[in-house]
Amino acid sequence: MITLRNFSLQRGTKQLFHDVNITLHVGQKVGFIGANGSGKSTLFALLRGELQPDEGDVSFPPRLVIAHVLQESPTVSKSAIEYVLDGDQELRDIEAQLMIAQQAEDGILEANCHAKFESVDGYTARTRAAQLMHGLGFLVSEDEKPVKEFSGGWRMRLNLARAMMCRSDLLLLDEPTNHLDLDAVLWFEQWLKRYSGTLLLISHDRDFLDNVVDTIAHLTHKTINLYTGNYEGFERQRAAQLALQQAAYQKQQREVAHIQSFIDRFRYKASKAKQAQSRINALARMETIAPAHVDSPFHFSFQPPLRMPNHLINLEEVSVGYSQEAVIENITVRIEPGSRIGLLGANGAGKSTFIKLLAGLLAPIQGTCILGEGVKIGYFAQHQVEQLHDDESPLQHLQRIDAQTKEQVFRNFLGGFNFFGDAPIAPFSGGEKARLALALLIWQRPNILLLDEPTNHLDLEMRLALTLALQDYTGALIIVSHDRHLLRTTTDSLLLVSQKRVTSFEGDLADYRQWLLEERTVQAKPAVVQSRSEKAAQRELRRALQNRLKTVEKKLDTLSTEKSTIETLLSDPSLYNDKDTLQKYIRQQVTVSKELAETEELWLDITEALE
Repeated sequence: MITLRNFSLQRGTKQLFHDVNITLHVGQKVGFIGANGSGKSTLFALLRGELQPDEGDVSFPPRLVIAHVLQESPTVSKSAIEYVLDGDQELRDIEAQLMIAQQAEDGILEANCHAKFESVDGYTARTRAAQLMHGLGFLVSEDEKPVKEFSGGWRMRLNLARAMMCRSDLLLLDEPTNHLDLDAVLWFEQWLKRYSGTLLLISHDRDFLDNVVDTIAHLTHKTINLYTGNYEGFERQRAAQLALQQAAYQKQQREVAHIQSFIDRFRYKASKAKQAQSRINALARMETIAPAHVDSPFHFSFQPPLRMPNHLINLEEVSVGYSQEAVIENITVRIEPGSRIGLLGANGAGKSTFIKLLAGLLAPIQGTCILGEGVKIGYFAQHQVEQLHDDESPLQHLQRIDAQTKEQVFRNFLGGFNFFGDAPIAPFSGGEKARLALALLIWQRPNILLLDEPTNHLDLEMRLALTLALQDYTGALIIVSHDRHLLRTTTDSLLLVSQKRVTSFEGDLADYRQWLLEERTVQAKPAVVQSRSEKAAQRELRRALQNRLKTVEKKLDTLSTEKSTIETLLSDPSLYNDKDTLQKYIRQQVTVSKELAETEELWLDITEALE
């Protein structure tokens, strides 16, 4: 168990936590959520031993192996796969001991080292490292490529693979999906579901949280509140709490008004003075209930485009790429007013290239690209964030693109994005800069929006505000995103970029997951000629396995929730005074844990059969 007792922590002049008491159990998968600045990353630094609490204490099980993702981008010359293998420190230590034994020609020590090597699955380590890399999107040909030759984003993927390679008891992940595409996120989810240790995860991707965690830790008002279940369950519980709090607040306000009315009328009348004074004392003793409120500070919307042409963008047999080498060929796509399109495809397939073509940043190698008269394109990508001016305030950034509008109108608009004051943006976080880049884009009132991973570094509240604003946006919309909730709730058609083509994808994101699985199966195995009856039988078998998998996943969710509930009950010290009830809960825990292990084994068998 990981326990925080009477825990308080301050950073600079800001107190992040005060008198926190929580217990996290072995095997829990906990999603940490809260506004930017609430202390999520600071808490992880504390768990890694980089900080100490100001008050209280933090206790861990002995000999706990902790894995986390390095934040710096390595520039080493060693091969990518060797760098990933370095994540298993025990394996590397045994390899070093084995080398010493061989050089010393010490047969007994060498035999012991080989036994240890086998016990840590050393003979399969290289295969496991390669599987992690390929699941995260690396090509087989890149296994031996030097780490320093990868871009910063791909190096962060190597850091993630390295943390996953560690045979850890506790895995700390801080926004792990920021550098992943949707394909890698879908694979990573399945890996995390099979992870047997304790997982603590900071994420602003609600679908990712829903599919991975069994507990939500909400950081708010200097404390941490635990909620059993995934993010969707947290939202329901939180809404119910807020409703109760608001009802209690309103009831108390009526009571306060009634008492105050009596005091105002009779406090100076001698015959009623004592009664008035008793009511004054009652008001003073009353524990004030705060009004319930929604934490999100973001409130904004897209203004309607100033003009909406009948025709936006028409591509006819277009090829596009770099240095006259085509990345995508024979594109025939028409973007009409009201189009709401999500782009799917593996990293490197050409999604960003296609977006740059639409934005006018890349010219066609061949074919025709026709823009309608009056088209105004709004394009968001990471390089817009990097081109902001660190020495200027958000207000000055707006004044750069619009010198006519009054300053107060700008300030009101920026307030919806939680920007106030005139300080330069140099100390802004990545999320704050992304928020500002979006604000600048929205101000210009485009009639077609091209968004390339717009939610990277945005917190849950800002993602929700952006989703709601995009739902009401009246222009055309094209999005590349690994945030499935954003894609699902703001687009109504999908395009697939694959094998140098852009084609309509008939289906939803669940169908895309299945398509990915089938593609990986085809790539992993040699082509086999099948008869129609064999294909039909295979489809029928797959359908049966998928239905069975859904049933097993529901059972896993139920058993996980039941196990978490029992463990919460067992963590109550007062329970140990009632031996009969204690024994009952322990028996239930043993039974549920055994059934959960058996169900997880069944889930693995079905998944392997499908693959």
